[in-house]
Amino acid sequence: MNLQGKHALITDGGSGIGLAIAQKLAAQGAQVTITGRRKSVLQAAAGKGIFPAEMDVTDEAAQKEVIANAVKHRGPIQICVANAGIAEGRALQKTQMELWRKIIATNLDGAFITIREAMSSMTSTDWGRVIAISSIAGLRGLKGGGAYAASKHGVIGLIRSYAAEHLGGPITFNAICPGYVQTPIIDQNLEAIQKRGFTQEQALEMMVSANPHKRLIEVDEIAETALWLCNSASGSVNGQAIEISGG
Repeated sequence: MNLQGKHALITDGGSGIGLAIAQKLAAQGAQVTITGRRKSVLQAAAGKGIFPAEMDVTDEAAQKEVIANAVKHRGPIQICVANAGIAEGRALQKTQMELWRKIIATNLDGAFITIREAMSSMTSTDWGRVIAISSIAGLRGLKGGGAYAASKHGVIGLIRSYAAEHLGGPITFNAICPGYVQTPIIDQNLEAIQKRGFTQEQALEMMVSANPHKRLIEVDEIAETALWLCNSASGSVNGQAIEISGG
């Protein structure tokens, strides 16, 4: 695969899934803009072909400015990976509007703005890939995580709608739906579960056992799927929600 000259944008690209994707795209010659809220994390992730830009996806004005600046310096975006998201669980009666709005603003509104702004330059090119990182919770729902599941269902809705909107053109839209992945979010989930009275071992077992193959998914498994979607041979894969959960 040769992505030489292609400009990729990855939100929350400083760690976890986002960084793994950034590194694989850069290794194939792409110029990769990674964004996130933590400047130190972004700077640590920067390297050959990877350029950091501090940005909060819930801030529409910031997204417009940062993405426009990236386009100015590295050309039209041809690969957009809407990866930024937060995972917090709360039962229905314990879900306050503040938490609901926080999750929707980040996971769904953020993805919408990212895709819209990236597309403003992508449509001027003859090839493009839009990839959103959803979740198996976007396909099945999640007990104790209604807001999160709703946001991830919404992301898949965006992808399917835009795939239909641009059907027959040179740009494809797909979602990747992972199960539990070995990322820093796992540590956050461990803490949250332990607060409910479980040990660390029990909390980890809950997440591991939720994946049918009984292990956490590695970030490279997600990154390789994203890389495959950027292959010229994947042009007929469009409007899909690709589940990576071990079963």
